[in-house]
Amino acid sequence: MATLARPATGFVSQPEPRTIGSFARGRQLVAGNFLLAGYLIEGPGVGIWDLPMPDPGFEEALHGFAWMDDLAAVGDGAARMRAQAWVFDWIARYGRGRGPGWTPDLTGRRLIRWINHALFLLSGQQRPAAEAYFRSLAQQTNFLSRRWAAASPGLPRFEALTGLIYAGLALTGMEKHVATATEALARECRAQIDAEGGIPTRNPEELLEVFTLLTWAAQALAEAGRMAPASHQAAIERIAPTLRALRHSDGGLARFHGGGRGLEGRLDHALASSGVRATQPAGLAMGFARLSGGRTSVIVDAAAPPEAAASANAHASTLAFELSSGRRPLIVNCGSGAPFGPDWRRAGRATPSHTTLAIEGFSSSRLGPVVSAAGSAREPLLDRAAIIHLRLEPGPAGQGLLAGHNGYVATHGLTHMRGLYLAADGRMLTGEDTLGAMTEAEQARLRVVTAKNGPVRFAIRFHLHPDVDAEIDLGGTAVSMALKSGEIWVFRFEGATTLKLDPSVYLEKGRLKPRATRQIVLAAEVADSASQIRWTLSKAQDTPLAIRDLERDEPATD
Repeated sequence: MATLARPATGFVSQPEPRTIGSFARGRQLVAGNFLLAGYLIEGPGVGIWDLPMPDPGFEEALHGFAWMDDLAAVGDGAARMRAQAWVFDWIARYGRGRGPGWTPDLTGRRLIRWINHALFLLSGQQRPAAEAYFRSLAQQTNFLSRRWAAASPGLPRFEALTGLIYAGLALTGMEKHVATATEALARECRAQIDAEGGIPTRNPEELLEVFTLLTWAAQALAEAGRMAPASHQAAIERIAPTLRALRHSDGGLARFHGGGRGLEGRLDHALASSGVRATQPAGLAMGFARLSGGRTSVIVDAAAPPEAAASANAHASTLAFELSSGRRPLIVNCGSGAPFGPDWRRAGRATPSHTTLAIEGFSSSRLGPVVSAAGSAREPLLDRAAIIHLRLEPGPAGQGLLAGHNGYVATHGLTHMRGLYLAADGRMLTGEDTLGAMTEAEQARLRVVTAKNGPVRFAIRFHLHPDVDAEIDLGGTAVSMALKSGEIWVFRFEGATTLKLDPSVYLEKGRLKPRATRQIVLAAEVADSASQIRWTLSKAQDTPLAIRDLERDEPATD
C-alpha cells in the first residue's frame, strides 16, 4: 500500500550527514568481508543481497544499512561504488514492500542512512537512478507513517519516529508526516525516559543510541525552523548528565545489561551536539553509582535489574563494578555474549561473568523460561535481586559506597553487602564483601541449606581487561597487574579465602570470537552465619600520579 502514493521528487534542503562510521570496517566491506551480528561472511565480488544469511540478526543488520556509515567513512570511489550498487539492488529486489527489512525500526534506521549519505549515493548517477532513489524513500516514509506504532517501545520506536521526522523534513511532499511524528516522539520521551534520564532496560549503550536519535531529531527540526517539543528537549537535558556519569575515564561506557562501550566518538559527538552543559547527577545515574578520583573511575550497578519485558537482555550484575585508570580499562565485566550465540548470551548474563560476589552454581537474579515475542525468543529475569541498603559517602578524602542486595536470601538465607571506597587521588580502591544471614529466619534458612548441601561456597571475581598483564606475586598473597600505559596496580586481600588467577573472556561486538583474558578469584565458604573478605586495588608506589598515555588502541579485529 505504501508504494501506491505519489513519490518524492527531491530534497527540501540538502541533508547534512550526522552518523559516524568506522574506517576499518569500511575497508573490510570494500574487500568483501562482511562482519555483522558476530558473523563473518567472506564474499569478494559477491553482491551483498546474495550472501548466505547465517542468522536473522545478520540479515537485520544488512537491511538496517548502518554499515553505510562505514563505507562513507572510507569515502573513496570503490566504497561509493559498492554503496550505490547495494542500495539500488535493494530497491530493485525489496523496494516494493518485500523482504525482512520492512519493519518500522529497520525502515527508520535505513531512511536515516540513505538521507544522511544522499550525496555519496547520488554522485555520478543518472536521472532514472535518482528517481528510483526518491521513489523508494517516499514509499518507505509512507510505510513508516502507517506502521511506526507497531515498533516495540524503547529504542525500536525511537528509531522509527526519528526516521519519519528525518524523511518528512527532508523530502518534498512528505512534510505532512512531521507534526504527527514529532508529537509521538515527545510522548515516547515522557513514557520511556524517567526523571533521572534513564530507560527501563538500564543499558548504557542503548541509552546512548536513544540520546543520539533525539539529538538528531532535534537538530533536524531546528534546521527546518521548527522547535522540538518541550518534553523532547527535556529528555535530552535529563539524559546528558546520566551518560556523563556512565562514561569511564577512558571515554567508553560502562558495560552493563547487554551494552558495550559504544562506537568510538559517538558519545562525545552526541554530547557536543546536544548543547547541554557538563554536569553529573549527585546520586545514582540510571541506578549506577560513580566513584571518581584522579585518573580513576569506578562505576557500580547499584539498583535492581530491569523487570518484565525490559529484562529480556538484562544481566544478573547487582553490585558488580568496573574500574578504568586513565585511558586503560583494568577491571571489567565480561560483557554481552549475544553476538556469539545463545550459549554465550546466557553465560554473559550470569553473575559469575561480572565483577562481584556469586554463590557457587547460582546467580543473584535468575533467568526465567523462554518467552516468544515478536518472532524472537526472550528470557526475562525472574527472582530479581533487590537493593536493601544503599548509602553514598562523598568526602574530601575520597568517595564511598555501601550497598546490599537480597538476591540469595530466598535460596540460601544470605545477603550480600559490598563496601567500596576510592581515595581522592584515585590511587587506591578499598573493598569489603560480606555474605551473611541477617535475621533469625535467614539464619534458620541457612542452617537448612548447609545441613543438606554442606557449607555454602562462594567466590568474588575481578575480571581483567585483555590488555592487562597479570601474575600472582608476593608468595601467592597478591596479584600484580601491568597496563599498557606503564601503570602497575596491585591486588591484595584479607580474610579466610584462597587466591586464584583463572581464565576468563572479554565479550565485545565486532569480533568473531570472545577474547581470552584472566580473572582474579577469591574463593571462600560461609563460616557460621557470615563471612567477610577485605581487598584493595592500588597503584604501586613507584607509579607516577600522571602518565602520558599516547599509545592508541588497535581496531577490533581477529
